[in-house]
Amino acid sequence: PGSVSAAFQEYLQHLGLQNFPCGFGSWVGVWGGTAVGHGTGLPLPLLSPCPQNKSRLNARRSPWAEPAGLEEAVPPGEETPEALLELLKDQHSPWALPPACSPQDRLLREVAALAPELLHGSRVFQVVKSLRILDKGVEEVDKGLLRFQQLEELVLSANNISKVTSAHLPRTLKFLELCYNAVDDLQDLCAQPPPELQHLGLGYNRLCGPSQGKHLTMDFWPNLVSLDLGFNSLTDLLGLVSQLSTLQNLHILVLQGNPLALIPTYRGFLVDSLPKLSILDDIHIRPEERQQFHGVSRQPELIRSEARVVVSIGEMNGLPNPKAFQQLEAGSEGLVVTYSYCVTYEF
Repeated sequence: PGSVSAAFQEYLQHLGLQNFPCGFGSWVGVWGGTAVGHGTGLPLPLLSPCPQNKSRLNARRSPWAEPAGLEEAVPPGEETPEALLELLKDQHSPWALPPACSPQDRLLREVAALAPELLHGSRVFQVVKSLRILDKGVEEVDKGLLRFQQLEELVLSANNISKVTSAHLPRTLKFLELCYNAVDDLQDLCAQPPPELQHLGLGYNRLCGPSQGKHLTMDFWPNLVSLDLGFNSLTDLLGLVSQLSTLQNLHILVLQGNPLALIPTYRGFLVDSLPKLSILDDIHIRPEERQQFHGVSRQPELIRSEARVVVSIGEMNGLPNPKAFQQLEAGSEGLVVTYSYCVTYEF
């Protein structure tokens, strides 16, 4: 799928929200005690002579109904909501989701069994609060996302997204993860960003140049708490910090993997420049560390356009060990063998 909307439709088909034991029914036909699922051709366990849940079409219940709410009377020939829910939850059931599935997957299938009218037609967009589409070849964040009027979490990692139009993002969004994509510019993303966004993940993208920092200010992200810019190509530490310092709620920051992280005073400068920061590059900032780097931010001359790289060679195979050669006695005549090595580093 090229768009998020297309990927979501594929995702719904994978969940099978209209297939037994979800949806309204009827789902199966009966031939001599064997049930065959419509659309699958696979034999299914026979649970009732002819399962029908159409009486629930006009039901109105909460998708998060308490267990006591499942004990309602159902017409003859229908499964109880409790029985349907058990088929979804029992790990031995052929309809159970794998353990690694997301909470949103489980929620949608449970709603489809307990209150299928809430997912009928376009109503499914009103229920989804978390959407995770990973490694599906998505290239476009289309305006179809605006149909998710309750969406709070959107994860689109490991796709082929190079441009994000903020006007296509729901205003309710609080968590946006775009790592491992091809985003190279933040201008479109910052045109009309979701005002309540608390986390923005842009790690492992193609951001570079000093112009990106101007989009990372309080004017665009007033409620941002966590920001991941790791493993891009950012080089302007001074310019970036001057913009990040306007983010009054920023507590978590990731910049490792960028060229600017090679500056010798990188961590000390950030710790002293952003006093509200609690975690930098996945490492908690301790009070003694903040005291150690006190005053570094007032010495911009320490931020030079050069880097310090430490290369350590743990082991090299196939080379003679110099310690294995016996020391020649002074004045003795003998053959001396000299080995020379050339090591090349490419950056």
